[in-house]
Amino acid sequence: MSTEGGSTRQPSTVSTGKKPGAGKPPAGDAKSGSAKTGGSGSRPGGAAKSGSAGRGGGGKGPRKPLAPVKVGQGRAWGPIAMFAAVIVVALGIIGVGGWYVWQGNISWQDRAKDIDGIANFRETSPQELEVNKHQNGVLQWKMTPPVGGVHNPNWQNCMGEVYPEPIASEHAVHSLEHGAVWVTYRPDLPADQVEKLAARVRGKEKLFMSPFPNLDRPISLQAWGYQLKVDDASDKRIDDFIKALRINASAEGPSASCAGGITVTGTTPRDLAGG
Repeated sequence: MSTEGGSTRQPSTVSTGKKPGAGKPPAGDAKSGSAKTGGSGSRPGGAAKSGSAGRGGGGKGPRKPLAPVKVGQGRAWGPIAMFAAVIVVALGIIGVGGWYVWQGNISWQDRAKDIDGIANFRETSPQELEVNKHQNGVLQWKMTPPVGGVHNPNWQNCMGEVYPEPIASEHAVHSLEHGAVWVTYRPDLPADQVEKLAARVRGKEKLFMSPFPNLDRPISLQAWGYQLKVDDASDKRIDDFIKALRINASAEGPSASCAGGITVTGTTPRDLAGG
């Protein structure tokens, strides 16, 4: 302002420390706030519209939630296969156990009867099987090799011996009386066949083995009153014969000893005291 007689004075400016325009909301905020206010104020029905939409429209209550969509998956074959395997194994165990129980109920005589090709002299020639008739010297039998009847007072040791040379039948028959199985073979049987037989006999009580000249078949097995002749050492019937008749076919009972007998080879009987 200018006053008379004075210089023109500029209005004084007091600094407040604020930047010009401070305290005023930015244009954008005002616009935003206006929009917000206007949006809620200028459209009173807006909230109703929004609420109406949230209720599913038409004021008919809340909208039902959508059921989740199930996504189909393939079968879990791993657990199914494992379960099936367990069932198969269990059934197998039950079946084997049942088979053994059934086998245990079959008499040894019936098991022997089921062996194809076995000769049962207890049925066909019982008169040839005289028990406890001891006699020294060289003896004769109708069966070759003999399966019972009169025999030397001394038995051949039958604790799993594999005799490399022929032995006296007079002693061998006494061993059969004690429940042993005597495995014989032709001397010309191939070595690998002989070893297959020896593996069944070696070290096992109530078994013994020796070559036997002039056999009509390569291999012949004897128990008291029974005989089986086969052509090959791999024949399963050999094991069946041993399992059915070893010990069981004893004419003196299972307690008869196989130890303490004759151990020498040669076909001439040793007339020693005992029996």
